[in-house]
Amino acid sequence: MSDASSSTPSVPATKPSRRSFLGTSAAAVAGGSIALSMVTPPAVHAAGDDILKVALIGCGGRGRQAAINAMRADKNNRLTVLCDAFPDQVADAQQQLGRALGEQFLVTNDTCFHGLDAYKQVMASDVDVVLLCTPTHFRPVHLRAAVEAGKHIFCEKPVAVDAPGIRSCLESTKMAAEKGLNLVSGLCWRYDLGVRATIDQIKSGAIGDIVAIQENYLTGTLWHRDRKPEWSDMEYQLRNWLYYTWLSGDHNVEQHIHSLDKAMWLMDDVPPVSCYGMGGRQVRTDKMWGNIYDHHAVVYEWANGVKCYAFTRQMANCGFNQTEDFVMGTKGSAQVLKHEVISEGKPWRYRGEKPSMYDVEHVELFKAIRSGTPINNGNYMCSSTMLAIMGRMATYTGEQVTWEKAMASTEDLTPPSYAWGPMEVPPVAMPGQTKFV
Repeated sequence: MSDASSSTPSVPATKPSRRSFLGTSAAAVAGGSIALSMVTPPAVHAAGDDILKVALIGCGGRGRQAAINAMRADKNNRLTVLCDAFPDQVADAQQQLGRALGEQFLVTNDTCFHGLDAYKQVMASDVDVVLLCTPTHFRPVHLRAAVEAGKHIFCEKPVAVDAPGIRSCLESTKMAAEKGLNLVSGLCWRYDLGVRATIDQIKSGAIGDIVAIQENYLTGTLWHRDRKPEWSDMEYQLRNWLYYTWLSGDHNVEQHIHSLDKAMWLMDDVPPVSCYGMGGRQVRTDKMWGNIYDHHAVVYEWANGVKCYAFTRQMANCGFNQTEDFVMGTKGSAQVLKHEVISEGKPWRYRGEKPSMYDVEHVELFKAIRSGTPINNGNYMCSSTMLAIMGRMATYTGEQVTWEKAMASTEDLTPPSYAWGPMEVPPVAMPGQTKFV
C-alpha cells in the first residue's frame, strides 16, 4: 500500500475489530462473479512441472517486488491473485506485474480483490502460497488466516505492532509447524550469503566472546502521500501507514528491525533481560508525520552481560548516514554488513557470491515446498519484532522494560473501528507521562 494514488476504496460490509478478525475463520467463501473453492494445498509438491499458485496480499512497492522475486525463484510458479485495501493499488499492480512477469502472470479481473477484509477471498481460493506484504498492523490477522487455510507463507517484516499481536503470531507459528507449512520471514539479511558467512565467522569464535554490539540505522526520510480531498482520515492514515504507530509500530519497529534482528541472531535468538532508552520527535514535528518519533536510542542488556547499543533516526539533510552492525569481542571485532572480521589483528572478508537476498529467501521457500522439508522462521521473526517493540516501549515511557514485562503487555493498538471515516490520531508519546500498559 506504499505506492498509493487517488481512489476511494469500497467500504467493507462489516467493520470488525482485530479481535473479531482473529475469531473469524478464513474458510468463509466470498461472494462475487466466480465461486472460489476451499482447497488445502498438499505440504509437498513434486519437484518437476507442478504449478504453484501464488497470491499477493498488499500491492505496494514491497509487495510487487516480492511477487517478482517469487516468480523469479521458480519457473513453475504462477501469480494468480492480487489483493489490497485499495482498488487503485490492485489495478496498478495488475498492469505493472502483468508486464514484468509474462506467462507467469495469470491474474484476471475475477481474481483481483480489494477491501480490508478481502484477504478472506484470497484464503478461500486455490492458491498454494500467500505473500503477506500489507502494513504491519494487519500481519497477525493475515498470518492466522493463512495458516488456518493451509497456505504456505512468505511473511514480510515486522509481524506485529504490539505484544498481543506477537502472542498471536507465536500461536500461528506453532500451528504452521504442526501442519507442515512453510513460513519464511522477510527479515532478508538472514538470507544474505555474505551476512550469513560473516555471522558464521563470529559464531565460530573468530572474535572470541561477544562483549558488545552497536546497531546503527541512521538514515533520511521516506515517502509521504499528500492528502486528497476525497480521502477520509482512515484512508489517509492507511496510505501513509509508516507514520502511525498503530499501523507501523514506529520506525524503530518497521525499519530498524533489520538491524535489531541481526543483534538477536548474534545472540542466538535469546532475548535480552531488559532495555532502556530515549527518543523523540525533534525534526519531523508536522502533523503530516503522524504520531511516531524521528529518533530512538536504546540499550539492550543480556543476562551474560552483553549490551547492544541501538541507534536509529529518520531525519533529512543530516551530514552523516550509516547502516552497519559493529560487533566487539574478546579477541577482535567485526562489521557485519561490510562482511569483515578482524581476529587477533588478522583480517577476514567474505568475497563469495552475492545473489540478491530478496531472491534467495524465495528460492529457499519454494525449494522447501517442493522437497517437503518445511522452513519455519516464525520464532525468530516474532522475537526480533518483539525486541523492536520493547525498545519503543522504553523510549515512549522512559521506563526500563524487562522482556517478561514487554511480552505480557496488554497494550493493543487496534483502532476503535475500521470504518472509512474520521480517525483520531493518538497523541505523540511523552516519556515520563506516557504510561506502560
